[in-house]
Formats: sequence, C-alpha cells, structure tokens
Amino acid sequence: MLTLLNNNSLDNAAAIANSAGKNTSSVLAGVKTTAQNAMAQLTSDKGTAGSMGEKDFLTLFTTQLKNQDPLDPVKNEAFVAQLAQFSQLQATTTMSDTLKSYVASMDGQQMLNSAAMIGKQVLVPGAPGVWNGTSPVQGSFNLPLGADGVKLEVFDAQGNTVASQTYGSLPIGDVPFNWGGYDSAGNQMPNGNYSFKATVTNKGKDSVTPVSVYSTVNSVNQASDKSILLNVAGGKSIKLTDIQRIGG
Repeated sequence: MLTLLNNNSLDNAAAIANSAGKNTSSVLAGVKTTAQNAMAQLTSDKGTAGSMGEKDFLTLFTTQLKNQDPLDPVKNEAFVAQLAQFSQLQATTTMSDTLKSYVASMDGQQMLNSAAMIGKQVLVPGAPGVWNGTSPVQGSFNLPLGADGVKLEVFDAQGNTVASQTYGSLPIGDVPFNWGGYDSAGNQMPNGNYSFKATVTNKGKDSVTPVSVYSTVNSVNQASDKSILLNVAGGKSIKLTDIQRIGG
C-alpha cells in the first residue's frame, strides 16, 4: 500500500518494523492512498471550494513518492493504478459538469421554442371557454367506454346553467363539440368565460368525464421546476407536456 509518511514517522515506522519483525505496511494499516484521498475529496459534499484539484493531487502524490517506505517500496503497478483511478474520477467529474451545462442550455432553448406557441389554439383540459361574441367555443370530451347517453352543460361565471345539449348512444373515443354563445332559449350570451360539464350515462349509472376546450396561448413562462407553462385565454396555466392537441 502506498502510504503518507513524513521523515519522523518514517524513522518511527522503520524502528517498529525492525523490533517487531513485521512489515511496516501492517503497522500503518488503514492509511489512505493518494487516489483514495482524492476520491474522498471529489465525492464529498463540500462542493468545488473544498474539493481536490489536479494540482493538489500531484503535490500529494509527489510527496508520497519522496516519503515512501524504503523497506517496502511501492511497485510501478501501484503508481499506475492510482493515476488511473484519479484520471477516471476526474473525467467523470468533468462529464457531470458538461451535462449540467448542456441541460441548462436546453432549458433556455425549450423556452425559446415554446414562444412559438403564442397565439396558437391548444386543447386544454378543464380550461374555460372564452366567448368573444363571434367565434364559437370548441372542445371535446373523451369516452373511454363509450356511452348510452351524454349531457353537456354550459355554465356562466356565476355557476348558472345557460345551455345544455344531450347526445344519444356514442362509441368509444373523443367527441368534439362547439358552442355558439347562445342560451337554451336562443338568446346570445354576453362575452366572457364559460365552463363545461359532461355527464355520461352507462348502464343506468351517471359519471362526469373531463371536458377539454381550445384556448389561445397568450404567454409562456418557466416554473421553478424548469417546466414550461402556457398561459391561455381565460386565466388558466398548463404545462406544455399536458397539451393534448394544437390547432382546431
């Protein structure tokens, strides 16, 4: 084992070895090699400020060579092994830093690419439908098991039912719909946000299925966890990864 010794400790170790008739390396069991010390430094939680660099390693390694035990000199293979260990660890550390820089640059690129979504229509689960007086509100709901019947209701900002539509038997899949801004009596509703609810009937039992609405992307921002959020008309934000469809 390659050990760390100063001149005094070298003399003491030699004396102990001569008197006890044992090899010096057994007396110094547990002393770490340069590579082991370097690994402990580089893998510590102290950060870069407290870690061992190449210059520190070479200084420590040279000191070891100067103070190695003359009764049990280290073999060339041991030197090569320690150098290889440090080189491998240093390469791994450099690779980690490079990957962190790459991920950071990709975050910025993703933000830039997402800016192209501004002004586009995206299908957003649970988003309010924005009635602007001209363009109908479009959306869809999914029936994973099909349905014996469906009731689609439209609510104003106060939660009042303003319109509803019933469907007969429907197959499995997405069911598109559009609402032209009129209540059940045929009166045009004022501009604003409206919500939708789809009640599905199957074998005599009712359940509610989520309704998705096409909304215009107004802006894009990055959350604290680096995920991209799309802010859509009606005041809802949604993760880019949750977007179901782009365009009508």
